[in-house]
Amino acid sequence: MQTDTLTVTSSTSSYPVVVADGALATLPQRLGALGLQGRVWLLSDTTVLPLHGAAVVAPLRTAGYTVEPFAVPAGETSKSQTQLDAIYAWMLGGAVERRDVVLALGGGVVGDLAGFAAASILRGIPVVQLPTTLLAMVDAAVGGKTGINHPLGKNLIGAFHQPRLVLADTTTLTTLPPRELCAGWAEVIKHGVIKDAGLYTELQNLAADYCHPAQAAQGSVVTWAAGDPRFSAIIRRAVAVKVGVVSRDEREQGERITLNYGHTMGHAIEALAGYGTLLHGEAVAIGMHIAARIAASMGICDLGLVKSQRALLHAFGLPTSLPAGLDAQALIALTLRDKKVQAHKVRWVLPTTIGNVVIRDDVPEELVRAALRS
Repeated sequence: MQTDTLTVTSSTSSYPVVVADGALATLPQRLGALGLQGRVWLLSDTTVLPLHGAAVVAPLRTAGYTVEPFAVPAGETSKSQTQLDAIYAWMLGGAVERRDVVLALGGGVVGDLAGFAAASILRGIPVVQLPTTLLAMVDAAVGGKTGINHPLGKNLIGAFHQPRLVLADTTTLTTLPPRELCAGWAEVIKHGVIKDAGLYTELQNLAADYCHPAQAAQGSVVTWAAGDPRFSAIIRRAVAVKVGVVSRDEREQGERITLNYGHTMGHAIEALAGYGTLLHGEAVAIGMHIAARIAASMGICDLGLVKSQRALLHAFGLPTSLPAGLDAQALIALTLRDKKVQAHKVRWVLPTTIGNVVIRDDVPEELVRAALRS
């Protein structure tokens, strides 16, 4: 499986990122190779643990590990202080030790929550990310960003805590509901727009093959075609974009900001609509469309890019329009709480061509408002 392994190598850490069918079966050997021999605290959610928990617990216990499973309620609302306190009580009540390891089995919510718990309990213990959603595999599980939401904004409380291992078993994607799978494609498309034009072209080709006329009303690629090797290859290529960026800029001092394409407005939309109303990938897709429209209005990109990106987002079942009832001024106000704000200026990630973006802090508010209206 070495050909399926990428490596994050930054100034402070180095760890493997494995993307392969059946990767979970190799977990005991990989933990042993990393010297992780303590008790295993398996954190998941109420949807994922019944689906994939046994595939993690059984081989670990056979290998001699003590495994303690715990499930939080599924959904974005679990990225909260309340659930974090429940995790602390579970682990501290069970006499967690620094030699132990947290396994994060699930999507981005579980990964962020478990990662923050691992970063903060006993001043930090190891965490291993086991992403089971497309969004988590290509984005959230890689890079060490952890945290919880606050009523004033998404991911405003957290820490950088790099995992010791990311193990992405692509067979778990066959159990994803269609809407969850579609939401994950937003981050894959994002990686193509910001860094890899070839990946973007591969996604266009995939959409052309799978978005048949009979599916035109839905306009989405919702079926995971396990027999088509292009799916796994595209996921690995998208993960490689994240691995490369994180290796070069671990703590978002420069290039890593480009990974937030679509997130500045996407996070604001999530917060104002109410966490859980939209999936994260859906909000990011809308944010990407708004960012592209802003870029076109400023003459940074042409309208062809806006139309191409919009068509590709739609082909993968993603929205580009705001939910009804969201106030434009309230959304703009929320962008000022974005973590990338510097000197009270919002730093927007804007596309120039497919595969290239720029960071701008001089976007007139009227252009943002116009993009929201459109």
